[in-house]
Amino acid sequence: MKSPSDLLSWNVNGLRAVLKKGFNTFIKEQSPDIICLQETKISNDLTADFTFDDYPFVYWNCAQKKGYSGTAMLCKIQPISIQYGMGISKHDTEGRIITAEFNDYYLVTVYTPNSQNHDANKRPRRINYRTLEWDTDFLSYLKKLEAHKSVIFCGDLNVAHTEIDLANPKTNRKNAGFTDEERTGFCALLEAGFIDTFRHLSPLATGRYSWWSYRAAARQRNIGWRIDYFCTSQVLRERIKEADILDQVLGSDHCPVRLKI
Repeated sequence: MKSPSDLLSWNVNGLRAVLKKGFNTFIKEQSPDIICLQETKISNDLTADFTFDDYPFVYWNCAQKKGYSGTAMLCKIQPISIQYGMGISKHDTEGRIITAEFNDYYLVTVYTPNSQNHDANKRPRRINYRTLEWDTDFLSYLKKLEAHKSVIFCGDLNVAHTEIDLANPKTNRKNAGFTDEERTGFCALLEAGFIDTFRHLSPLATGRYSWWSYRAAARQRNIGWRIDYFCTSQVLRERIKEADILDQVLGSDHCPVRLKI
């Protein structure tokens, strides 16, 4: 069976909320093969309430805490296998990862932990867990998958890689999502051989963001951050056809990102 070639990822910041804002119309119009969702905020006891036309294969990874985190994957093509989490208990209670295996690659959707607001020491409160534990273990997980076949991973990585990936780099230098530690963690992904597909095709593009604060009319003013990604194994480099940010799509504080291979 042919592997999916048109992939979409979106942090919906609450699936029920985005369903009230035209989500079903949007996915019918766009009609990607796979839709990866982050921050669904759906608990296991509610997943049966949701069905999606044209997507018969739907997979959920819900956080133990209700109304928090969570990921989902909507598929037109049935995966060979599905795995939830990294297989590491300290990371796997918040529903942050789903891995689908297809003929020639693994597709991973991930909602990376946010380092959160500053603590009394003026450091993001969850920065040590995020950078010293999660980032290290997630990269190791990806490389284990890659030992078997190519990997595509996507989602809200909660980091802007370089200064052109956010509107105000100087004033955000020590804030969650743009700390040196988080950016180093993203660099480690690239150094391990993964490709940031948007930058691969648009290396110098500016003003292209995927998340905007709800405050101070940030979206209208395009004061945003690029923190949602599609990344691939090096072996897929020549197959990257399109990598785009659908920044005109409303419904969440994030917009969808898309990859065509």
